[in-house]
Amino acid sequence: MGYFGSYACGDWGVGSDLDVVLIVTETDLAFETSSAQWDLTEIAVDVMVYTEAQWKGILQQAGFGKRMANKVEWVAGFH
Repeated sequence: MGYFGSYACGDWGVGSDLDVVLIVTETDLAFETSSAQWDLTEIAVDVMVYTEAQWKGILQQAGFGKRMANKVEWVAGFH
């Protein structure tokens, strides 16, 4: 589990939400629906859930993958 975005950059403010990435071993859910399993609407959190394989693939991509590799502050687990 890690976080990224304004909290990781230290420039959060009023109205900011917490952007969280969760890496799971596996799931039967599609990426588009896996985040819906986490109801965090009461605390303004956006969650992105990836399998380990999906995450490794993202890190190999230019653009988004490179930014994520450098921007996630890991709290626990996957590094």
